[in-house]
Amino acid sequence: MSNSYSLALLEDNPKQLEKLESYLLKISNVEIVLKSRSSEDFFEQLKTVKPDILVADLDLGNDSMTGMEIAQELKIPVFFASINTADYIEDIEDLKREADICVDHITKPFTGEQFFKSFSRFLKEVCLFSELQYVYLDFNKTRGNRIALDDIVYLCADKQAGSESNNKQIHFINRSHENLIDFSFSRMQEKGFPKSHFITIHKSFRVNRKYIKCYHKKTETVEVFLYDDQGKIKSHHLPVSENYQSEIRRFLG
Repeated sequence: MSNSYSLALLEDNPKQLEKLESYLLKISNVEIVLKSRSSEDFFEQLKTVKPDILVADLDLGNDSMTGMEIAQELKIPVFFASINTADYIEDIEDLKREADICVDHITKPFTGEQFFKSFSRFLKEVCLFSELQYVYLDFNKTRGNRIALDDIVYLCADKQAGSESNNKQIHFINRSHENLIDFSFSRMQEKGFPKSHFITIHKSFRVNRKYIKCYHKKTETVEVFLYDDQGKIKSHHLPVSENYQSEIRRFLG
């Protein structure tokens, strides 16, 4: 398992936080980039780091949020380590299904060996899930094109095709844009586009979170980088409608 992952660790109990940290430090391909005991501090730190995985307690004591609520907002792979996982089983299953991410849990108390085995199995699932991130799309001249999700910068309505058309344009980081044939935004998940990868910024735009560099409040646009017709990577601005501005600001911190 060669992939490396950055972790966010959320646990309100200082002794449990220290114990989890000691377990995770023994796993060679992970790095703890965020460590917190409260939701407020967690989101403050999140402004400067972008973890790949969340390791969290479900019950954060007197905190205004639970670990589940934080996981539902982040929508990144999450491993819950909690004393009351049984109380959250339905929520855990809902999160796995709705956010289309890897979710697993271990119930306290557990030994270091038990944690290592469970978390190592979870990392294998995360690795396998990420390796399978391809979609098959129909373009103007070719059908069933195998496209890596990480190559896609954004999708947008094809205005030139007319308001009745269900065609779209798709823009990439490593090739010229293409015209998508008979593609519906409402059926993106059926096509293999997970909610965790793409964010709606406008009724006509779906953007890969990976390529959103910043939000420009003055122009109400997000800045992305993509491959242009001259074969160069260039900056490009996409409009953000009022309904989605708060979500974009929250995502970018």
